[in-house]
Amino acid sequence: MSEENTLTPQRKIGSGFGRDSTAAEVIAGIDLNGKTAIVTGGYSGLGLETVRALASAGAAVVVPARRPEHARDVLAAAGMAPGTPGGDVSVAGLDLADLASVKEFAAGFLAGAAPGSPRTLDILINNAAIMASPEQRVGPGWEAQFATNHLGHFALTNLLWPALAAAEGARVVSLSSTGHKLSGIRFDDINFDAGYDKWRAYGQAKTANALFAVQLDALGRDSGVRAFAVHPGGIMTELQRHLPREEMIAAGWMDENGNVDSRFKTPAQGAATSVWAATAPALKGMGGVYCEDCDIAEPTVPGSPEARIRGVDAHAVDREAAARLWQLSADLTGINAFAA
Repeated sequence: MSEENTLTPQRKIGSGFGRDSTAAEVIAGIDLNGKTAIVTGGYSGLGLETVRALASAGAAVVVPARRPEHARDVLAAAGMAPGTPGGDVSVAGLDLADLASVKEFAAGFLAGAAPGSPRTLDILINNAAIMASPEQRVGPGWEAQFATNHLGHFALTNLLWPALAAAEGARVVSLSSTGHKLSGIRFDDINFDAGYDKWRAYGQAKTANALFAVQLDALGRDSGVRAFAVHPGGIMTELQRHLPREEMIAAGWMDENGNVDSRFKTPAQGAATSVWAATAPALKGMGGVYCEDCDIAEPTVPGSPEARIRGVDAHAVDREAAARLWQLSADLTGINAFAA
């Protein structure tokens, strides 16, 4: 079969779910007993709801966290402490902005294999993110949004590759957003050395998340690993922590009394597309596509009234850009599971 024949079209498949579907609804009837999942940022907002859904279906879920004790407290308060009826949920330390921390987490996870058997990872949801943050440099001078949202997850996924390949049918979900429409990849100034713009930096990071799924799927599908990018929808969570209230009011996200615009989803609705991409039987044999509202998204129609809020722009699913970004990311991090 040629490569062209294995590509999944970027168009809706009629999933039966939609914008208002919840994570619990899309996972109903799916059995994840014996499966292992990792959800970064799984102790806040839609990440917490993602963990709740996967655990409720029987998965053993690992939640990497920059503040492990805080994550354990949040999960316990949500009824998901280890050993409770809320599911098999555990926490481990991980700072996505620190490559040494990413390596330590991945090594610890892989070392948890049963004697004589490889460690397997059936679902990896790269959910954690920062948005529109003040200018910050991490590592060797990387712009923080690109480093945290993309490079950290790039390194994590590559380091966990042995467990993903051993799972025979693993899925990787990369959280993007309509923020990708704000910027393509600035290959000539990836770290905004010529001047920082918090929204363009966020846009570049979200485009990177989408392109990551395109290239990971191309590299991994022969091993049975498929990847998807997901736009969860607008949700009021801790992701907005860097935004002044006045800016959110000016953007129409809320009124002066703090009432959130009806366009926004609940965390349970926001988690639904991630959970659907990670578990839906309808996606078997598919991958490398951008999803929204619990279905594969349609390409953006340039100039249309909904071009800014719906669909995926061509630059975020461009295969040449995806391959170029992968190589750049491998060069920056020194990590590449697919190096010759």
